[in-house]
Amino acid sequence: MLYEFPFNERIRTYLRLEHLLRRLSVLVPREQPLDHHYALATMFEIIDVSARPDLKTDLLKDLERQKQILNAYRDNPHISQATLDDIIGQLEGCFTALHEQTGKAGQELLEHDWLSTLRSRFAIPGGTCEFDLPVYHAWQHLPPTRRIADLERWAQSLAPLAEPVYMLLRLLRDASGWQKVAAVRGVFQQNLPQGRTFQLLRLRMDPNTHLVPEMSGNRLLASVRFLETTETGHLKPWAGDVNFEIALS
Repeated sequence: MLYEFPFNERIRTYLRLEHLLRRLSVLVPREQPLDHHYALATMFEIIDVSARPDLKTDLLKDLERQKQILNAYRDNPHISQATLDDIIGQLEGCFTALHEQTGKAGQELLEHDWLSTLRSRFAIPGGTCEFDLPVYHAWQHLPPTRRIADLERWAQSLAPLAEPVYMLLRLLRDASGWQKVAAVRGVFQQNLPQGRTFQLLRLRMDPNTHLVPEMSGNRLLASVRFLETTETGHLKPWAGDVNFEIALS
């Protein structure tokens, strides 16, 4: 089982967007109206998360930073230049598509009258009943192929945002290897080297332990505390030793 903990707000936003975008990619191809209801709800969540005014700027800066890092490996005999060119080309493609996008991510969805009305009703518990939104009720009873086509068209406006998020998080994860460690009496701490900024703590553990890791960290220290679930559903500290793996990037 894999857990991830972001060290800053920027990576936290990227992870939230990735979580929602992957959920959307699973829901859209399905055929049931209920799945498509939650696909629309997920689109609206993506719009809310991406409303940060500095998100586009952060993504563009990170794409350019990654490109500069990779360019430093040019002519390195230990690096496949074809693979390097391919990754840099993907970064440049993401940068261009995002830079050319006008307005916020999903701007077309915000300007779509029907979707805008629908979004406001989603915020109301039970607000999409057929007597509230008969036009939405009718849409849900269209053939699945028609609904899927609509969702794919609307989701396309999120593509310039999705690709940079996927790309940057993939590069971040690939930048570190796994290290086997142990939490003594349920607690693990690791001092972080000075002069280096970490952005993501990843933890991999056996799900059969039925333990929950509570992760925290700052520029000096990464910490993990393991908890167990009681019969009443509450969490309490685990007093035993736990073997697991971590990766810091």
